[in-house]
Amino acid sequence: MLSHIFIGVSDFDRALAFYNPLMSALGITARFCERERPWAGWQSTPGPRPLLLIGTPYDGQPHERGNGQMVAFLAASRPLVDKAYAVALANGGTCEGAPGMRPEYHENYYGAYFRDPDGNKLCVACHSAEGAP
Repeated sequence: MLSHIFIGVSDFDRALAFYNPLMSALGITARFCERERPWAGWQSTPGPRPLLLIGTPYDGQPHERGNGQMVAFLAASRPLVDKAYAVALANGGTCEGAPGMRPEYHENYYGAYFRDPDGNKLCVACHSAEGAP
């Protein structure tokens, strides 16, 4: 269904320092990084799509975070949600909802919410009861 998701950033190096360890914690592979443009991309497995891309806005205007938009990453287990959340906060992210059950979504939903250093809202979620510790 998705080709790619592009997340605008205001400081590429700061964003890269946030997204590289987060994607690594989630097992998502780096596909490219072009500092001169600047933009970077990661691909899901088995790939090559969808891609997650970060970069400065194409129109050259300053980045502005959206309200009501969120990118959610799928985690295979609840401990992986916890790990990704900890990595995000350790690399400049801010909490929007600590890891935990969210039964209002469905009985097995376990998720964590945070913002990247530019204020873009992100989530990591596990939907499986088998992903429980």
